[in-house]
Amino acid sequence: MMGRIRRYRELERLETFEERFDYLMLAGQVGLATFGFDRWMNQRFYTSQEWKWARNAVILRDRGCDLGVPGYELHFGPLLIHHMNPITELDLLSGEDWILDPEFLITTSRRTHNAIHYGSKELLPPVVAARRPGDTNLW
Repeated sequence: MMGRIRRYRELERLETFEERFDYLMLAGQVGLATFGFDRWMNQRFYTSQEWKWARNAVILRDRGCDLGVPGYELHFGPLLIHHMNPITELDLLSGEDWILDPEFLITTSRRTHNAIHYGSKELLPPVVAARRPGDTNLW
């Protein structure tokens, strides 16, 4: 891992979805370490039994919530597990332990995952105002 190392233990201290998003945002760095013609490597990794175990552990820890934030439960669409620190071909080839470590993984929706990678809050799902007792206005 190079640069700023993002960790779950730091992320979980942040209470709001927005704070967690800001912590994880890569600001368009997705193109830095992609797999190009070697996409078979990450496809093999993401279908491995080890990845499936790690993925399930992260979903359970995050209670199926986007960025692990209560109130952002993911009921529709796929739950994605995001590597908080981008992985490279070399990481896969050398079998780095951290790529399966829940300390460096978080549950996201596809929209949130894309927003993290492309650095745009406009891609995030809209926030629905919470209803309160006595609230008689329809949104």
